Amino acid sequence: MKVLNLGSLNIDKTYTVEDFVQEGQTINAIAYSSCCGGKGLNQSVAMARAGMEVYHAGMIGQDGDMLKRKLEESGVHTKYLAVAQEESGHALIQLDQQGRNCIICYGGANHAVTTQYIDAVLQHFAEGDYLLVQNEITNVPYAMVHAKNKGMRVVFNPSPITPQLKNYPLEMVDCFLVNETEGEALTGERDYEAILAGLHMRYPRAMLVLTIGSCGVLCQQGETIYRHGVYDVPVVDTTAAGDTFCGYFIACIAQGQTVAQALKTASAASSLSVSRPGASDSIPQRVEVEEFLKRKTS
Repeated sequence: MKVLNLGSLNIDKTYTVEDFVQEGQTINAIAYSSCCGGKGLNQSVAMARAGMEVYHAGMIGQDGDMLKRKLEESGVHTKYLAVAQEESGHALIQLDQQGRNCIICYGGANHAVTTQYIDAVLQHFAEGDYLLVQNEITNVPYAMVHAKNKGMRVVFNPSPITPQLKNYPLEMVDCFLVNETEGEALTGERDYEAILAGLHMRYPRAMLVLTIGSCGVLCQQGETIYRHGVYDVPVVDTTAAGDTFCGYFIACIAQGQTVAQALKTASAASSLSVSRPGASDSIPQRVEVEEFLKRKTS
């Protein structure tokens, strides 16, 4: 069993600010950093650091060597990466003093993923393998359908939300990983319990994972609902919190953990990530997560 993450890769440019810039305003940043990110890359790094064998497919530009190197240093297989004519995707991140962020993404090479490229990658995977996709690349619906036709298990993190999302073949999805904003967009509901119920009504056979910020996470599988809270840590940077959770959760499920165990491990990993600066750089190793859980339960 293998995990394929067909996902985005971005160069993140982070500006630490006192407060987010407003319309017509010019402000000075307190600090600046550049590192590797993108929802796809972050989630691949998280899965690899959780101990999962993961293959990343996606497009980088001629300027994307650092992105490939980051994946390889984290233990991610990169033989299916391809180089596009466009420059690599990048993100402009404002990070305030409370660890909150505002992000502007430029797709770049992430929007050069073709159906032909997807076909070439999928031929190396088979029934029972996992496909993880986000919504930062092109031709996501095509990937879903053709992966499902091969008998792969499709996991979808529908971020960012786009108008086209309503036309996606979401009945192909085996597991949804969503936050409250994404859940509201998919169901029209605002209350998190109503969001979960709405998702279950629409996709009754799918595993549903709904992260609810400081309230933790809910997961529904069939008629069983699981809940796990957050761990109390100092918040430094929340940029990779969701991606860390997603990557760790899928890795734990693929490794055979129960849903309750996977929620616990992924929540701990996500909590550790927010206590550190950066995107992919903040994602903890599995041994760190285990040590953190031992301290919290001792």
